[in-house]
Amino acid sequence: MTEHKHLTAKELESGLDNILASPKNQGLIELIVRRPAVNAREVISSGELDLQLGLVGDNWKSRGYRKTADGSAHPEMQLNIMNSRVANLVAGNRDRWSLAGDQFYVDMDLSDQNLPAGTHLSLGEAIIEVTAEPHLGCKKFVTRFGQQAMMFVNSGLGKQLNLRGINAKVVQAGRINTGDSLSKL
Repeated sequence: MTEHKHLTAKELESGLDNILASPKNQGLIELIVRRPAVNAREVISSGELDLQLGLVGDNWKSRGYRKTADGSAHPEMQLNIMNSRVANLVAGNRDRWSLAGDQFYVDMDLSDQNLPAGTHLSLGEAIIEVTAEPHLGCKKFVTRFGQQAMMFVNSGLGKQLNLRGINAKVVQAGRINTGDSLSKL
């Protein structure tokens, strides 16, 4: 991974017009990342989405979630999806996108207005549903991209636009590939 300078608030805001130009109805899966273990990333060109496991080979289910009563994986946070234009802005280049920790980096408008909870999307052969669980940055996001990046994605506008990304769950299993289209159903 190459070194990266954390951007200032002004530099981040200068990328908003490009982000706002993201496609609304049909986008593109630009990067798929499996997380086989905590802090481990595996960029894959294709994968399987499974109703029970999410992205096969990802640690979502085994990792669990500290805020569920029993520590099990949160069913509404099976998949994490980030706008590739936002990822490129905060990460500086494609080689660093996976540091954000999401499984899918897509060129599509992920805003609440465009993709409210309950929206179904086709990804390759699979269908997913956007969930209402908010997707917010964490300490690792700050370490990797800076405090200003965290403030940018979690600002009022950032939350409306879901700049940090969205959560989703699989509703129809299927194969997905980098380069596949992502479409609202």
